[in-house]
Amino acid sequence: MNKLGLIIAREYMSIVGRKSFIFMTLGMPLLFIVIMAIPVGFGYLNDKGSTTQLISVVDETGRYAPALHSDEMYTFIIEEDLTASNAHDFYNKAPNGIDAMVIIPSNVDSTGTVDILSKGTITPALVSTVRNFIADTIENAHLASLGIPNLQQMVDKAHVDIDVRSIKLSDEGAQESSTDAAMGLGFMLSFITYMFVLMYGAMIMNSVIEEKTNRIVEVVVSSCRPFQLMLGKIIGVGLVGLTQMAIWVVLLVIIGTVAGGMLGGAAPTDVVSPEAMAAAQETGFMESITRQILSINYVPILVNFVLYFIGGYLLYSSLFAGLGSAVDQASEASQFTTPVIFIMLIAFYAGIACAQNPTGPMAVWCSIIPFTSPVVMMVRLPFGVPTWQLILSLVLLIGTALAITWLAARIYRRGILHYGQKASFKDLFKWMK
Repeated sequence: MNKLGLIIAREYMSIVGRKSFIFMTLGMPLLFIVIMAIPVGFGYLNDKGSTTQLISVVDETGRYAPALHSDEMYTFIIEEDLTASNAHDFYNKAPNGIDAMVIIPSNVDSTGTVDILSKGTITPALVSTVRNFIADTIENAHLASLGIPNLQQMVDKAHVDIDVRSIKLSDEGAQESSTDAAMGLGFMLSFITYMFVLMYGAMIMNSVIEEKTNRIVEVVVSSCRPFQLMLGKIIGVGLVGLTQMAIWVVLLVIIGTVAGGMLGGAAPTDVVSPEAMAAAQETGFMESITRQILSINYVPILVNFVLYFIGGYLLYSSLFAGLGSAVDQASEASQFTTPVIFIMLIAFYAGIACAQNPTGPMAVWCSIIPFTSPVVMMVRLPFGVPTWQLILSLVLLIGTALAITWLAARIYRRGILHYGQKASFKDLFKWMK
């Protein structure tokens, strides 16, 4: 047991003591924020930095072209003397300043079809702009053609925007919750589980291959059992992952406490100006969002997250350790690791698919099957999971992880001393026996 502790301590300190670990632990939250902000920033720069395109419009009806309003992206010019029959020839001979041509045929009311001519591929933004403007105008024209007085006003008055609030009932009473916040939390936990299990499992496999290539493992196994060595690696690297997550939880709690204090103390009592009223409304909106986020019971979710992370990590990391011991170089490991990574991808995509209906049969079964439950159950936890499903899932996950660890240890004790001849799946099954 002392030897196992030494191996765990060595693996743990060899990673935690690196500067890269400190940098990644503190920089990963910022990296996530940057990754989420980059698409938004690129989209903003793409819209603001684009030049205005010149679009010619041919309207055979004479009614719908004025609906196309020019903006920063497009300038629409109505061609009064053109029809659909001669528009093609005009566009072919037109100067390069015209980027595209919109043709509204005379039968657009019945067909709903509008053509756009361009010498290049038409951008989705132009298609969306033309579709929205023309569709609204045709719809209003159809309503006007019915001859009912003030029909448009009645339709506008009958339109109601529904704001659906989620109210969760518990022993403490009714409390406003947020489906979007629960879904976002589920996605985040699912992605973290997938990423960490894959990353640390690959780290264990590379460590096993490196020690085997350098022949260090031959010296180490002379003083300890191969099972102790493999288990020490798995536990040591797993503790690194839990340490990193604990630091992130502390940082999130600190940030959340500071943000909640800033939002909670700024509500004015005597609002007189429109600017102050707008600020108060915005403050109330942010307070509502904060209440919805805080309405989630994070304690059982985080506890189960740790349990599922340990079970999923033990299951997959033991596979990576056993398979890594069967190869001499990292380039040869893909033949064994591809099926494992494929299973993990299935679990990840199953979690995404189950987010819309976390209580459906697919979500229930995938959260119980051990190879997919560490990822899929993360999506279901914020929405509440029956106790019997949670217990059954954890029992199956831990039991399967221990069985896989035992089988991987039988591969590991033979594989770490196997050199020269390339191992196959047949050899792995032989070693397991």
